[in-house]
Amino acid sequence: MKKTYLPKVDVDARKWHVIDAEGAVLGRLAARVANVLRGRDKPIYTPHLDAGDFVVVINAEKVRVTGKKETGKVFMTYSGWKGGERYRTVAEVRARTPEKLIQHAVKGMIPKNRLGRQLLTKLKVYRGKEHPHSAQQPTPLKLTA
Repeated sequence: MKKTYLPKVDVDARKWHVIDAEGAVLGRLAARVANVLRGRDKPIYTPHLDAGDFVVVINAEKVRVTGKKETGKVFMTYSGWKGGERYRTVAEVRARTPEKLIQHAVKGMIPKNRLGRQLLTKLKVYRGKEHPHSAQQPTPLKLTA
């Protein structure tokens, strides 16, 4: 009888990566970040385990969207109160909290369960070039064109 191999995920061996979002297309950036968070770029990838690394995204306000999404794509939030729906375009979200653009896109590309919520805690998004994770010595991660 053969047994299924399950890799031992070493939490201490997780790496830190930094991605510069300046000029990057939002969807392609989010797909790359989601794959690194899940660990799909590693040979020990297992769908139900968290084998991924930490990802720091900088220059979130300089991410690019294609087509007419800047004014045509609309995000809806709901406060829970009657009449509490609020609609914002990508341009409005970018002006107020550009970090949420990347977080929302990555959240849509990871599992919708406990594992996905755990993976999202390893994503750090910042508006400018500075980030407080220099002590972890993150390695730059290139986006493939």
